[in-house]
Amino acid sequence: MPGMVLFGRRWAIASDDLFFPGLFELFLRALWWVGILALYLRYRGKLDCARGTLLSNYMVVLMVLLAVIVCTMMAIVFVSTRGTIFNPAPRKSMATLLYIRLALFLPEIVWASLGAMWVAESTQCDKIVVSAIIVTVVVRTQTWCPVTSWWASPSSTSSRTEPGAASRRRKWSATPQGPPSCRSRTTEFDVVGGEQPHCHSGSVLRMAGLQHSDFIHMSFHDKVYELPFLVALDHKKECVVVAVRGTMSLQDILTDLSAETENLDLGCDLQDCGAHKGMTQAAKYLYRRLVTDGILTQAFSAAPEYRLVVIGHSLGAGAAALLAIMLRGSYPHVRCYAFSPPRGLLSKSLYEYSQDFTVSLVVGKDVVPRLSVTNMEDLKRKILRLIARCNKPKYKVLLRGCWYGLFGGSTDDLPTELDGDDHRDLTLPLLGEQSLLTHKPPGYRSTDSPEGSPTKYPPLYTPGRIIHLEEEGASGRCCYSARYTARWSHESEFGEILIGRKMLTDHFPDVMIKALDRVSNREACISCPTPGGSA
Repeated sequence: MPGMVLFGRRWAIASDDLFFPGLFELFLRALWWVGILALYLRYRGKLDCARGTLLSNYMVVLMVLLAVIVCTMMAIVFVSTRGTIFNPAPRKSMATLLYIRLALFLPEIVWASLGAMWVAESTQCDKIVVSAIIVTVVVRTQTWCPVTSWWASPSSTSSRTEPGAASRRRKWSATPQGPPSCRSRTTEFDVVGGEQPHCHSGSVLRMAGLQHSDFIHMSFHDKVYELPFLVALDHKKECVVVAVRGTMSLQDILTDLSAETENLDLGCDLQDCGAHKGMTQAAKYLYRRLVTDGILTQAFSAAPEYRLVVIGHSLGAGAAALLAIMLRGSYPHVRCYAFSPPRGLLSKSLYEYSQDFTVSLVVGKDVVPRLSVTNMEDLKRKILRLIARCNKPKYKVLLRGCWYGLFGGSTDDLPTELDGDDHRDLTLPLLGEQSLLTHKPPGYRSTDSPEGSPTKYPPLYTPGRIIHLEEEGASGRCCYSARYTARWSHESEFGEILIGRKMLTDHFPDVMIKALDRVSNREACISCPTPGGSA
């Protein structure tokens, strides 16, 4: 795992990172060598033309050069399989092999240039032979780019993807096909913000299955700390529903990443009213729009006997939970249903306060209800411990991980902790300091960051009571036929991040909907007691 030192500098790749790229180049070079050998053996009798001796010598030297490269790559691949992630000593010869491999690029370039010149002058030879040699020259030239790209620079181990314009423009859901949803018309409710708002409002109408008269307000306005939302009347449940959209834009991601703790002033006797800053700001924006702008007043004037329900998914769930807390004083019967909310949301006091009117729903191993800065720091420490304990080479770990990701399997035999070793060097905060695995920062002492030291990010919790939807039986490859069991869970069960194949897909809203449709104990869960003992 420590980076290799070449040309007097440390690079961002380790000596055991070269197994797969080396194997790929070895395959290409060996295939190329076999092709040139077959070409030479078949057409060497047709090289008795003018300058044919040069072409024959070109192919012979090319085969010898390729054989040397193939042997070098075999050595690189073999050496990269030795040792373990934390024990690079068996791979100490890797630097010498890389110097040899890099030195071989120069004769390759020279020989390819000479071959191109000789082929151009050997027009009297057999055209098939000349064409075949031209192909070898061209293939060599084209091979340099993909083969040399992984030797280029430390930045070659990472990539950045610019968010596309399409992802920034997505709204509530997929827009229905056909012009009716986008036709120009005067709506019976307020539509604010967004491009082609009638298209988006048509999508919402179709997905919700409600009528135009059921909607009070729709806002597609989307900025940092300002989330899209809608207000509608659910006549079946006799509710005024406030629905907050989750993360679907770059602005929403920036709101998610504002993970500092901000105090929420509720004007009550609660102490330690800290919450996620980005979602707190979003909840304050929603509160201003709903209360100050009179949207809720308009809704309850149409249905004064209805009760208020606030819902949301992911980022929207966090903002909805905070919004419900802020509305509790004016609407004491408010209820909040948070679908896949983030764990790093509420302080202990606010978490306990939200128990009476907030219910969170979590599917399987969804990472977001377990995601907080403190949990990420804990995960980093555990990963470092597992890496330090691992006695297998990196390529085997990666192959096993790919096999598990594709075909599943058991993880019971995997190491879980580092037993009996000093953990202090593995407890640097996730943010701010460089990893000790490459080099220690200047002036760093192992006692500077003892395990369990306080962090500037206090622990935050998932809002309200939690219903956990767990997949019945073994986790299958296909989630469309899975059955789920619903049960009340304590927030401590989400105190660590679980690594699994479905840790990301379980967060998707369509998976949440399918899981709710496939709950096998729906009636039992509704009547079962909550963790606190009340129904």
